[in-house]
Amino acid sequence: MLNVAIIMGRLTADPELRTTASGIAVTSFSVAVERSYRAGEERQTDFINVVAWRQTAEFVSRYFQKGSMIAVRGRIQQRNYEDKNGNKRTAFEIVADEVSFCGSKAETGTAGARQSEPARVQPAASFATGGADDFEEIPISDDLPF
Repeated sequence: MLNVAIIMGRLTADPELRTTASGIAVTSFSVAVERSYRAGEERQTDFINVVAWRQTAEFVSRYFQKGSMIAVRGRIQQRNYEDKNGNKRTAFEIVADEVSFCGSKAETGTAGARQSEPARVQPAASFATGGADDFEEIPISDDLPF
């Protein structure tokens, strides 16, 4: 069986980090995803609920905010619950396995996006350049060693 969901869109609200009774980090958020459309058609948007756990939850709550462009890969999960009035409800959500940056509103000209921590760049390794004098020529032979 296959259960993989990949979406890309904008967060509809700031994610809030919570912890379970056993101390596991979790955050839930909604992503607005525009559907494909043809010229002359009205644009439609789906609002997809996502839940992230552990390090992924901490990452999302730290670096993303309302309006941030986000890509999510995970699986679709069905959850049954009872609302305030005692009615049985079913919710579908994506359980995030991977979350990625996809740019920010600031990069597209709109203010308000939180700046992420700058990436740390490792310096390139330097190697001494040597000449061919350090190598011994191997004679060509038709005899195979095996």
